[in-house]
Amino acid sequence: MIKSLETTGRTEDEAIAAALKELGLERDDVSVTVVERAKSGFLGIGASPAVVRVEYEAPDEPEEKTEEAPAEAAPAAKPAAAPADEDEQFKAIRAFLSGLLERMGTQANIEISRRDAKSIAVELSGPNMGAVIGRRGETLDAIQHLTNYAVNRGSDKHMHICVDAESYRAKREESLVRLAEKMAAKVIKYKRSMALEPMNSYERHIIHAALQNYEGVTTSSTGTEPNRRVVVSYDRPQNTGNKPQSREWA
Repeated sequence: MIKSLETTGRTEDEAIAAALKELGLERDDVSVTVVERAKSGFLGIGASPAVVRVEYEAPDEPEEKTEEAPAEAAPAAKPAAAPADEDEQFKAIRAFLSGLLERMGTQANIEISRRDAKSIAVELSGPNMGAVIGRRGETLDAIQHLTNYAVNRGSDKHMHICVDAESYRAKREESLVRLAEKMAAKVIKYKRSMALEPMNSYERHIIHAALQNYEGVTTSSTGTEPNRRVVVSYDRPQNTGNKPQSREWA
């Protein structure tokens, strides 16, 4: 879902900085439109601040259902009960996540499915998913890490459990692919290397994969966690041979 925010400042840069601070986002995560340029006026008379509109991607909000209900407030929705035939791994995942979300002060519907013999997908849905996802998915990543640790601890059958909320990960992947292509175009235009913001290993892998066959650039990772980032480098066209692969995908 695309959302927008209008902010003001003495200059356009100040207005943009104010919007980024309020949203907790970086410059590459948003699209900026100048609504009104700053005016200095004459001797301060007629001066007006700059106004900018910042557009950004946000998780889809669940549709509000309107019901003809009595004056009493409806009781809070509870997560759906586990199916009777749910296997032990699914039960363990559901029990852990239900307890964790309760401690976080939120509730969610928990849908669990088996991807293949070694991986399980979990989809969370409900109100207040923004708090579950966190800034750039950091809270969601932490929930996934804790779920994998808790469910796999002491088990001889290790399963990879992917926890998602309101399809955030697919939307984030699309956003990262667009960012990678935009950065690659800049690298080719200016013929110099550019570094992206720090990312986790999963997001770095998306950037590397998106640019693997992008003519004119190569990618590598640099730095140490949690500040490890992808560097997109200009690859001078070669007369012979295939395009070199990305040097490091970690």
